[in-house]
Amino acid sequence: MTRYAALLRGINVGGGRKVPMAELRALAGELGYGEVRTHLQSGQAVFTSDRGDEDALAAQWAAAIERRFGFPVDVIVRDHAYLRAVADACPFPAADLAPKQLHVTYFSAAAEAGRFAGIDRAACLPEEFRLGDRALYLYAPDGVGRSRLADQLSRPRVTKGLIATSRNWNTVLKLVEMTAGEG
Repeated sequence: MTRYAALLRGINVGGGRKVPMAELRALAGELGYGEVRTHLQSGQAVFTSDRGDEDALAAQWAAAIERRFGFPVDVIVRDHAYLRAVADACPFPAADLAPKQLHVTYFSAAAEAGRFAGIDRAACLPEEFRLGDRALYLYAPDGVGRSRLADQLSRPRVTKGLIATSRNWNTVLKLVEMTAGEG
């Protein structure tokens, strides 16, 4: 059995698209997943499965959520090894930064560098981003809520054809811990 995290995009934010975590855990059990746990109310579920195909698991989650709750939700599924590799590959000094300053955007597929060519990086300094493997690291010293760069990175010309969902550094680390079977 492999331990995975399902990352749900855009739920329980701003009063809409409510997905209670207890109901999400029950739904996961109905789908045949084991050891289901959730983290926060913003859309993280950790589970075990022997199916092995992250894209198929994400599609199964998305279809089940839409049937149960009546609205579509984009889902990305990643295993522990991938989540650990993303945390380990952080190009910024994570230990020296406040968690609100560092975010990871997970993509459903690799995002080629050309997507980001139109972003004026110099105009956004001291904010910075680095592209990883199906992930983007964002350093926003004043937090993502005030980030000019985060706004540019979320525009349709950058994310077109991809599912993209972001997590702060605390959540990135918690998901690594939870998918390792800890926490």
